[in-house]
Amino acid sequence: MKRFILLNPFVLIINMVFGQHYKYIDSSKVMGLKSYVSEIKQHPDSRLVEIKKYIPEIVLDIRYATTNNFTHHRMYPQARAFARLPVVMALKDVETDLKAQGLGLKIYDAYRPYTITAKFYEITPDTNFVADPRKGSKHNRGCAIDLSLIDLKTGKELDMPTAFDSFSRKAAADYPDLPKQQIANRELLKSVMQAHGFKVIATEWWHYDFNGWANYPLLDIPFAAI
Repeated sequence: MKRFILLNPFVLIINMVFGQHYKYIDSSKVMGLKSYVSEIKQHPDSRLVEIKKYIPEIVLDIRYATTNNFTHHRMYPQARAFARLPVVMALKDVETDLKAQGLGLKIYDAYRPYTITAKFYEITPDTNFVADPRKGSKHNRGCAIDLSLIDLKTGKELDMPTAFDSFSRKAAADYPDLPKQQIANRELLKSVMQAHGFKVIATEWWHYDFNGWANYPLLDIPFAAI
């Protein structure tokens, strides 16, 4: 009896992911837990890993695990950040380069289960800032990171054009009418990320996609199952 009680929550997670049918996309295009486990047995280098375990010094500010985000709801059950192993190794190199300048990274979001992307769209169906669930997000592939720069001495974020998740025009990666220091900080982040295989998206200075994202499928794996 005790054995059944211990296993039951995991069984519920499996059933939730395996039996999922999606409103906006063909379910066959989203990888659930069973297929993911099979895939990473064959290709272990493609697995999702917890970023903090590989880069302990990186700072997390996982907004969707709080109400301090554009939805004003807690969307994640845990304040944790995951990404595909190659993405995390590239981030590790970014962090090393920045450390030499007295700087570091703060992460706002990383891997995001597909189900959450659909919920975001239902709250704010503006595909300039929220991923279209008919296509899915690079976050769902474990290949996108939302982040900023911090001063290692003070722990404070560098001055950037907007706050995270701003829907302002000033959030654009090349918006020109800004104070010089904000532009310099934004461009510093852009240059170090690009040097290690990331590309910023046009509408959000904080959002970077890993160059190999197309090699990875959309996922709907709960944090608790990783």
